[in-house]
Amino acid sequence: MHGGGLELALVFLLAAVIAVPVFRRFGLGAVLGYLAAGVVLGPYGIRVIRDAEPVLAASEIGVVMMLFVIGLELSPARLKVMRRPVFGAGGAQMLVSAVALGLLATLAGFGWRTAVVVGAGLALSSTAVGLQLLSERKTLTSEHGRLAFAILLFQDLCAIPLLAAIPLLGKAAAVDAGGLGWDAVLKAVLAIGVLVVGGRVLLRHVFRMVARSMMPEVFTGAALLTVLGSAWLMQMAGLSAGLGAFLAGVLLADSEFRHELEAQIEPFKGLLLGLFFMAVGMNVDLKRVMAEPLLIELMVLALLTVKFAILWAVGIRPGGLSGRESLQLGAVLAVGGEFAFVVFSEAVRAGLLDDVMRDRLVAAVGVSMALTPLLMIGVARLLRGHPVARPERDYDPLPEDGHPQVLIAGFGRFGQIVARLLVAQKVPFIAIEHSADQVDFMRRFGNPLFYGDPAKPELLRSAGAAHVRVFVVAIDDVESSLRTVRVIRRMYPDAKVLARARDRRHAWALMDLGAQALREMLLSSLKLGEDVLVALGVPADVAHEHAQRFLALDQRLLNAQYLVHDDEAAVLQASSDARRELEQLFDADRGEGVLGGITREAAPRA
Repeated sequence: MHGGGLELALVFLLAAVIAVPVFRRFGLGAVLGYLAAGVVLGPYGIRVIRDAEPVLAASEIGVVMMLFVIGLELSPARLKVMRRPVFGAGGAQMLVSAVALGLLATLAGFGWRTAVVVGAGLALSSTAVGLQLLSERKTLTSEHGRLAFAILLFQDLCAIPLLAAIPLLGKAAAVDAGGLGWDAVLKAVLAIGVLVVGGRVLLRHVFRMVARSMMPEVFTGAALLTVLGSAWLMQMAGLSAGLGAFLAGVLLADSEFRHELEAQIEPFKGLLLGLFFMAVGMNVDLKRVMAEPLLIELMVLALLTVKFAILWAVGIRPGGLSGRESLQLGAVLAVGGEFAFVVFSEAVRAGLLDDVMRDRLVAAVGVSMALTPLLMIGVARLLRGHPVARPERDYDPLPEDGHPQVLIAGFGRFGQIVARLLVAQKVPFIAIEHSADQVDFMRRFGNPLFYGDPAKPELLRSAGAAHVRVFVVAIDDVESSLRTVRVIRRMYPDAKVLARARDRRHAWALMDLGAQALREMLLSSLKLGEDVLVALGVPADVAHEHAQRFLALDQRLLNAQYLVHDDEAAVLQASSDARRELEQLFDADRGEGVLGGITREAAPRA
């Protein structure tokens, strides 16, 4: 494409707007959509972009910003805690994967020096693809997500010795050609020291000064300067630019500016990261893949199989994951990494690889990156088809001594509020919850909570239900709620039952059983509406009076509708036309319509 920057920007945005929603619609994820768009637009597709290298170089800023945002989530204290998974699991994965893939390269006819470089380059995984996919699936904080991040962090640290070793393996001529020598290691260490010490001392003072200016655009500029400046410093020292941005984020993780910095960087990160994935897709040489499909397929299969197996083993030990979590870890990190492009290019300069083999390796890595979303989808479906069979837990034995005045069935958010009010008034109660996880969690706070099904008659008897004055049914599930109320009513027909209702129909079903129903959203919504009136200038006492009148009207309307709710024609009409029911409610508020007339008849005359 020979147009200027505006045309390029329009093409990229158009491709993203079309490809990403389509791929996400079919459950394939945004990353695969960006990669596919890049393949189509690139020099090996319809050639809208004839040279992908400048695009890839510019778009790496997206990866840099992503690592900065991740660094903001990790304070130095948390990073210290992560040292075991970083150096334990990360070191094991890198070492074993590099050795195994290097041996395969040796069997393929490479010399040992070239095999070392190829094995180490392929052992690296894609930070951008892995973390983006984890973020999309909201599993970044899961067990396998945290271990994946630790392994990726160690791989970024391995960039220092790996780049230093390539020219040495390629002999002295490669060093003269511009490669890294061991003297650069000292330069790298000094650069890290300057960033850590300078960032710790200066960055917070700089942001305090900028914040005092009260100019948002200046704060945005300072945030971008911090990210790009730290990345540039590491790049000048021969290190990964992303490592510099990550360290800068860690240094600011426990500062008061963390959330503001993340908000400023996030929009730039999202767009540039999408551009980066497009650039990776542009570097997939379709001609090479089509010319040697069997060879590329074997390389991709070998890469994914070897790394997946090693990651599964590392996830179990030393990672400490379960078998299911380890499978998900392997699906995320079995991919090749974008840093392999740099490694193989350095190997060509050092004389360890020729251009043809470099193109083959780059094509294999690019195809593996494109297959990663599909691999994750496949593993997820496999795990869904084989759910974990949890051992059946026996119901808790309930105390036989003491006579609670209240029994709460269901201890979610609704039931907890009731319980807190009872505790404040020193009213003895007992709570029964059917979720074992909820029981284990809430017991940490000293609540008299027991695991069991409150619809079981024998459980109610052992809980002392015969002496309970009030039953509170706070169960969220409609069917479970009705089943529990039905059992309580059968065993204790004279008991007072207060039940949480999801909506009007649930309330009517509870009223049929003789329970007093309280719709869960009614009072909170009404209180918010009252606050809105006050915010609009209505006096507080007037707004409260309006809210109480509305509540009384709505309750009369509920009772009036209850009288006809078992009419089959009325039920079918209300179910098929919710809009008409809503219009009737508004008409009733104004005293109009059929329901308005029923409400007037039911209301006491002034």
